[in-house]
Amino acid sequence: MRVVTSSAKRTEAVGAAVGELVKPGDVIALTGDLGAGKTTLIRGLARTLAVTTPVTSPTFTLVHEYEGPVPLIHIDAYRLTRLQEVHDLGFDDYLDGRAVVVIEWADLLEPLLPTDRLEVRLQFAGGAGEDAARPDRRTIELTPRGRRWKARAKRLQAALTELSSRP
Repeated sequence: MRVVTSSAKRTEAVGAAVGELVKPGDVIALTGDLGAGKTTLIRGLARTLAVTTPVTSPTFTLVHEYEGPVPLIHIDAYRLTRLQEVHDLGFDDYLDGRAVVVIEWADLLEPLLPTDRLEVRLQFAGGAGEDAARPDRRTIELTPRGRRWKARAKRLQAALTELSSRP
């Protein structure tokens, strides 16, 4: 599944569409370009989960926990250099099924990720010509992995199609 956004607001809307489908225990693995909107997408997801605390990147703290009807755990693996550091953070405890877990730079934790997850890759979509004048343009690819997410794939596709049809 692929969607192109042209503003931070639209990237947040993709996160909100994902947020409508998440359940406790879900893992969302984010990858992509530095500055491509991973935290922006999470803001939309958090808003849908009724998180009222401002969502910021946990690059230096590594983990932010947000309270809501469904708790949200936001992990940023960018500064981690060894998988042991992830274990030291209590990573396995975050996967206990009580919260939605979103991991930025998830490709750095590949061996530790559960099979059931939604993979989301964000990339700059700029190029030459008209696209070069639109620096906020992003390509977002969503790939359901495992039974939990594949069961929701049609609903996710429908939500993204509806979002793409809006002006």
